[in-house]
Amino acid sequence: MSAELARWPEGVGRVILPTTDSTMAEAARQAPHLPGPTWICALAQTAGRGRRGREWKMPSGNFAASLVMQPQGGAAQAALRSFVAALALRDALGAVMGRPEGLALKWPNDVLLNGGKVAGILLESVGQGARIDRLIIGVGVNLASAPDPATLAPDAVRPVSLLGETGVAIVPEDFLTHLAHGFARWEQGFATYGFGPIRTAWLRDAARIGQIITARTTRDAVTGTFVDVDMEGHLVLETPTGRQIIAAADIFF
Repeated sequence: MSAELARWPEGVGRVILPTTDSTMAEAARQAPHLPGPTWICALAQTAGRGRRGREWKMPSGNFAASLVMQPQGGAAQAALRSFVAALALRDALGAVMGRPEGLALKWPNDVLLNGGKVAGILLESVGQGARIDRLIIGVGVNLASAPDPATLAPDAVRPVSLLGETGVAIVPEDFLTHLAHGFARWEQGFATYGFGPIRTAWLRDAARIGQIITARTTRDAVTGTFVDVDMEGHLVLETPTGRQIIAAADIFF
């Protein structure tokens, strides 16, 4: 690890737990007492969860951490941190691998390695109305092993692990340091220059851009060509009936 990475990001807290139910739940419990942004990492989870309440299994050696922060701006700005986290994950994985090849970003909050899902991001907020008091960003990474595909939906992106795809092994504590540095860099850029540069960087590595995908919302499914992500972070699809803007959905290739 470089001398720069050996130094933890200034002003950011760090908690390493041997085990917890969920880093998201632990972050919510600790949030009222934390003096500033803090990463909470657990080496084992008994009740990890993903988007829409789905279970997130965590075999030994995999990574689970949640960042608690008090973001500036309202709910819409807070939601854009999923793109900040995705870029930080891409950088952390690329640094560990020694190369960025094979990494892609799947809207709205997954990271792919060689076409398979290696990491996911989950955002939860606390506040009233448009005001956000605290934002919790959960990150799960298949460092050592991937879940059995038979336990997933038949059309889900196949799960992969960093070790299985590249032969690279890293312990969660060291990966957290890479991730924390990456997030701090991109968050500083977001605070200084806004979402524009974040969006541009994310689109450069967007999975399946220019190709036909299906977005499944809670109401229906929309199939079209993935052409863009707008300045609100919404997916933009070109369909036979015209351009459609989608705020939230699960994406299927």
